[in-house]
Amino acid sequence: MKYTSKKGFHREVISVHVGQAGAQIGNACWELYCLEHGIQPNGMMAGDQAIDSEDISYNTFFAETIYGKHVPRAIFIDLEPTVVDEIRTGTYRSLFHPEQLISGKEDAANNYARGHYTIGKEIIDVCIDRIRRMSDMCNGLQGFLIFHSFGGGTGSGFTALLMERLSIDYGKKSKLEFSIYPASLRFDGALNVDLTEFQTNLVPYPRIHFPLATYAPIISSERAFHEQLTVPEITRQCFEPGNQMVKCDPRQGKFMACCLLFRGDVVPKDVNVAIAAIKTKRFKVGINYQPPTVIPGGDLAKLQRAVCMLANTTSIAEAWARLDYKFDLMYVGEGMEEGEFAEAREDLAALEKDYEEVALDSFDDY
Repeated sequence: MKYTSKKGFHREVISVHVGQAGAQIGNACWELYCLEHGIQPNGMMAGDQAIDSEDISYNTFFAETIYGKHVPRAIFIDLEPTVVDEIRTGTYRSLFHPEQLISGKEDAANNYARGHYTIGKEIIDVCIDRIRRMSDMCNGLQGFLIFHSFGGGTGSGFTALLMERLSIDYGKKSKLEFSIYPASLRFDGALNVDLTEFQTNLVPYPRIHFPLATYAPIISSERAFHEQLTVPEITRQCFEPGNQMVKCDPRQGKFMACCLLFRGDVVPKDVNVAIAAIKTKRFKVGINYQPPTVIPGGDLAKLQRAVCMLANTTSIAEAWARLDYKFDLMYVGEGMEEGEFAEAREDLAALEKDYEEVALDSFDDY
């Protein structure tokens, strides 16, 4: 398939969807991206959108062929075919290049070792080759978005194997994980944030790099009509446990840094007022003017503004404690050496300790 290159600032991102959870989230994400950019399920731009040739914001996530078809810069990987087959036969089956949909014949049976060693080894070289081809089509690759779960053999084991290979081949490229225990990269706005800035602003120490994601407002159409969803209000909601994507209690930890990514009808003045009310200084803010897009018939209300917060807080160590408990219940097998198992367990325990030590440091000034 031949691709065209348009003039302009290129900042491509490759999305990698691993395992059942990663693939299902990916299916929803690409439906949303198509709605935002006016791209139809067959990859062609809607008639009225195609006229605006100056707008190349879609270039971040889509590659355009010489025939005007927009192909996602994405790869779907699962060690068993069921979920990927649903994409192959679903509404968006014509959107993806067949080589972007990779599936094996035998799943990892919720076993990390099968995903990382035995079954995963059979498919990793094909995946790396497809990613390499995709990166070769980019003029200014920012990095990767990796969607996966920490549970399950493919989402945990195979993703770990894949991340090792990506670190070797693309060491300097940013890698942002959306993990199930999942920004403003494309559109114009008052303040834009790229993948490198996430790393620069959110990671004070190399090992302390697991942000807590929250989103606001999470609200139905029925409730939205009766509520005042101002910038200060949705910013405040970001600090509510019900809006978090990871179960932990931020009140029991300390915030080291926060990145607030606003969309829609938002101006910097309102953001400054909202942040002043929270009385926390270490913020990175991104604003883009594209209103939030929702899936037709979905549960979320269509709104004029929304915010996603990525926060580096020591309270996320609670998740590691729960993971440790489950880790201890795992059994050795499928090619995983007992010493390796113990080493991984010790590393996770050390990560917990790192967060405890950081929590003891004084971040009161922030």
